[in-house]
Formats: sequence, structure tokens, C-alpha cells
Amino acid sequence: MKTFVVIGLGRFGSAVATELCSLGHEVLALDTDAEKIQKLADQVTHAVVGDARDADVLRALGVRNYDCAIVATGFDVGNSTLITLNLKEAGVRQVICKAQSHVHRKVLEKIGADRVVFPEHEMGLKLAQGLSSVNVLNFIELSDDFGIVELTAPKSWQGKTLRDLDVRARYHVSVIAVRDREGELDVAPGADHVVGKDSKLVVLGRSEHINRLHDL
Repeated sequence: MKTFVVIGLGRFGSAVATELCSLGHEVLALDTDAEKIQKLADQVTHAVVGDARDADVLRALGVRNYDCAIVATGFDVGNSTLITLNLKEAGVRQVICKAQSHVHRKVLEKIGADRVVFPEHEMGLKLAQGLSSVNVLNFIELSDDFGIVELTAPKSWQGKTLRDLDVRARYHVSVIAVRDREGELDVAPGADHVVGKDSKLVVLGRSEHINRLHDL
């Protein structure tokens, strides 16, 4: 088991924190927003309201004893830079930061960030590569509130038509394509399309709704 500090509980930070905890690791989640902390409190080991820009707060929480810190407050360059600096000065062994631009990345690396990630950019590249492999040439733009994912059809969906499943009404997402076991992609499948045993679904919707599909 490893120990992690996750700072900033937006979609990225929350997803990282809950997934790490579900994998059996100890997770301290930190955010200035009490509402976000409350929502995540029962899904992580520790959830604390606090300002990571204050070095004293980090020292009081004993962050130097954690294996890794993830700085997920990427929208404000100044904040993430200060938090990263505080974590390195506190003695955290590994600091991973979310960045919004290449300039932001250079700043974070300059002050000691061990790894810098671009979640939205990496997601876009992965999506583009996947679509290109099946010769789909559309450009897809996702807003901050929406996501797109390819997933294996849940067992409860297999053998049923999209009309029977009525995913838009029941799950608030849209199936925009289905890939069969041979790898053929059916874009904008009709309501009579039967979901096969080994089908892969390309689903579009709000991130919170997409995440719920993994529990089916």
C-alpha cells in the first residue's frame, strides 16, 4: 500500500483520489471547498478542508510522510505553482502536477515537479488515435462537463437492442458508436442495433453519468 495526497477535488482530482483509494491505497484529499470535501469524505481515507497554499497547513497534515502528492488545481497557474513549491519544500518525495499549457509545465518542472500531466490533452490524443485506427475522420470537441469513453458492454446490456436499453432516459448518456467483436465500428447505430457479447460501446455524456456505467 502506498500513501497519496491529492490536492484539488475537481473532476480530475476526485477521480484520482477515489480510484487510488479503491485500489487499496491510503489517500488524503485536500481542498478549500467544504462541499467537495463532504461529497468525497466517505470515498477516501482522509478528507480535509484546507489551503495548500499555506505551507503551515501542509506541515500540520504531515505531507512529508506521504509517498506522493498530486496537485490537481491546474486552472490557476499561480496557485498550482505555489502549492508545488510548498510540497517540495515540505519534503514530499514525489510531486505530480496537472498543467494547462506547456509554459505552465515548464514552470512546474523548474520548481521541482517530478511529473507533469495534461489530462484533457492526453484524453484527446488517446481518443484521436482510437478513432483514426478505424478511419473515423470526425473532429470531436468536448466541453468541461462532458466526456467520451469506449467501454465493454455490461453483461446486463448484452443481447438487447438500444431501444430496449433506452440508455438516454435511464442513464443520461448517448451511445454514439458500437464496435463489434471483429472490430467493425457502427457509427450512430439505430435503435434496433443488438448489443453483442463482445461489443464495445462509444458513449457520450456528462462525466458523472459516464462514471456510473462502470458500476453496471
